[in-house]
Amino acid sequence: MTIQFETVPFTSRDGFFCNLKHVVDHTPDGQGSQPAKTPVLLVHGAGVRADIFNPPTEKNIIHMLVEEGYDVWLENWRASIDLLPNEWDLDQAALYDHPAAVKKVLEETGAKEIKAIIHCQGSTSFMIAAVLGLLPEVKVIISNAVSLHPVVPLYSVFKLNVFVPIVKLMFKYLNPQWGVKAPDIRTKILRFLVMLTHRENDTLVGKFVSFTYGAGFPALWRLENLDETTKAWIQHEFAEVPLSFFDHIKKGVRRGALAPADNQDDVMRTYLSQPPKLHARVVLFGGEKNRCFLPRSQQNTYKYLESIQPGMHKLYILKGYSHLDVFLGKHAHRDIFPIIMKELKQELQPKQTQSWPSPKESSGTGTGTLS
Repeated sequence: MTIQFETVPFTSRDGFFCNLKHVVDHTPDGQGSQPAKTPVLLVHGAGVRADIFNPPTEKNIIHMLVEEGYDVWLENWRASIDLLPNEWDLDQAALYDHPAAVKKVLEETGAKEIKAIIHCQGSTSFMIAAVLGLLPEVKVIISNAVSLHPVVPLYSVFKLNVFVPIVKLMFKYLNPQWGVKAPDIRTKILRFLVMLTHRENDTLVGKFVSFTYGAGFPALWRLENLDETTKAWIQHEFAEVPLSFFDHIKKGVRRGALAPADNQDDVMRTYLSQPPKLHARVVLFGGEKNRCFLPRSQQNTYKYLESIQPGMHKLYILKGYSHLDVFLGKHAHRDIFPIIMKELKQELQPKQTQSWPSPKESSGTGTGTLS
């Protein structure tokens, strides 16, 4: 299928320049047509870009959405490697980027509401915006890997508390592209450390990704889930990630839920300290083999959401999948994307948005396991 994009710039609420990639060719023959369904916004994670959803697999998530008739938009928020490197945190993305992106999609399409597919730190920051009530037009959210409750492996806890402070003495950013070209002695030393500690059969950039983001070998995908073309392609889809982000996510890991980056006056406050102002039905995906954020991350968020509105939300633990291979996997179009399409069609009923009672014990229903 031929997929063509137009780039639609938008300015974040604090003046940062971002953009949206909009699918403008919606037909297999490249002749173009108008999509029939609601706009769907795809939101990438840290240190990558919108193109992460467009791997050279047999059928990627964009292909599937187009075939289903959706109007597809991809957000390049301030973490995108296509934009100017900056020392961002999740609060900035939540308060400034995602609300502006949603508003731009609505302006461009004339739609009254949209749906979203969000991944990793695009998911955490988007969910912060959602529970703060900043995204009332978003009615269905498909979240992958992590959302409101970051839980990481013990080795990642060690890296956040010991490795990151040491690295911050020498760097403001980490860049997996140093696996291809290390520009100075400091980056060459770091690359040597990656080669020493990561012996998996991945590319050197892929090893650098695992060194940067998780506790696995590899951390963000199962090698058996990637075809060779995608394994080579992914080398070019990672670049700078600021260490300021790791400081922020570390706070959420310590507290068990996402918290504001700057709230020294209240050491226990999180974004869940008050009832959420959420307007969306949330469907949570967690890879069973994820070594970046453990599946318990999504399980904890599911329990929290269900304690507030039982029966509305959904959880899937994906057997045999990790983190990014949920979108990059050679069989994801068969194993996972049909579930996403099904859940996108499930609308939030108006009566379900009228009130948000205080949390109570979760009913424990609405979970799913995919083999």
